[in-house]
Amino acid sequence: MNVLKGACIIGQSGGPTSVINASAYGVIRTALDSEAITKVYGAEHGIKGVLNDRLFDMSAEDAGELENLLYTPSSALGSCRYKIADPDVDDTDFKRILEIFKKYDVRYFFYNGGNDSMDTCNKISKYMQRVGYECRVMGVPKTIDNDLFGTDHCPGYASAAKYIATSCMEVYQDAWVYDTGMICVVEIMGRHAGWLTAAASLATAMGAGPDLIYLPETDFDMDKFISEVRKVYTETGGCMVAVSEGIHYADGSFVSEAQASATDGFGHAQLGGLAGMLAEIIKKEIGAKVRGIELSLLQRCGAHLASQTDIDESFMAGKAAVENAVAGLTDKMVGFERSYEGGAYVCRTKLFDLVDVANTEKKVPIEWINAQHNGVERAFIDYALPLIQGETRMRKENGLPRFAKLKKVLAK
Repeated sequence: MNVLKGACIIGQSGGPTSVINASAYGVIRTALDSEAITKVYGAEHGIKGVLNDRLFDMSAEDAGELENLLYTPSSALGSCRYKIADPDVDDTDFKRILEIFKKYDVRYFFYNGGNDSMDTCNKISKYMQRVGYECRVMGVPKTIDNDLFGTDHCPGYASAAKYIATSCMEVYQDAWVYDTGMICVVEIMGRHAGWLTAAASLATAMGAGPDLIYLPETDFDMDKFISEVRKVYTETGGCMVAVSEGIHYADGSFVSEAQASATDGFGHAQLGGLAGMLAEIIKKEIGAKVRGIELSLLQRCGAHLASQTDIDESFMAGKAAVENAVAGLTDKMVGFERSYEGGAYVCRTKLFDLVDVANTEKKVPIEWINAQHNGVERAFIDYALPLIQGETRMRKENGLPRFAKLKKVLAK
């Protein structure tokens, strides 16, 4: 085999997770150890770092600090939400990327992100092929939303699911303390896919979780919602509800009052404020004590509750991206395939074409949602439980997490 020699760039994009750096470390460590890869660069703030010629020399980092990336949340190299143009419409960005690739002899490009990041990956890969510049491009998945096409699950999802389920169990204990009943509404991330909100059902399966769960895969009806909350509250003296931030009415409009407040760089609505809004409506309609809780960013950066299974698999995804690229493959995203051997859960990597993954959303199967559309079936529990196993081996100092401290030496 003709080994392609040259430098590589790893970039991170989109919303962070508690394990996205584990994937980055999988890429960085494997690339640093590869004879085919001459230099390893980290792009500052994703593709913007390439466009702005802001690349970090990862070989200048201390090996121990790099290893701490396994347990460091958020995007250590910096993230961005930058929608790259269609090269047929405007190839300015692509010409600049090619210029930077040539300057640093970049022959491998790894992009760590979700749906929109895979779209960026796909466009860069196709452009490089078109202009005849040999560069192997691999997408490394990440998204707590768990909505990437093809892959059984996404790195980052399991840790967020574990955080959500644990938090719901803890809130449940608190909500039943007093002799007066309370209704608690927990708002969970998820614009169009309800994987995260469904994770609250893991708490319910353990006997201390939401009575009602509403996902964006089905239409929301406010009158039905109030009726169902009232029924549980009347029968038990309390009620806990989990709602996805993206629940919507039959006409497609978001229930969230804040849905028109802003959009991100890709035109997606910035949601939030739903728990407070529903709490006010419940208080008015039912007259009970109500508390609205928005987990917000905590669910995606709670590394102290990360699943070690998720950490290990995230590293595996980054490692596989480099190994497959060096072996001659390009234009792919690394995904996961599950199997059971001797009844035990097993996860292996599998490659998917970037063109199939880009901008395709995977939703919770409708058959995993109950007939009343206010909870999930056992099939979801069986799917999610293996993913959240294992406690993080995060280092601590003075009882607090010891996160990676990178020098971020700019490449010359």
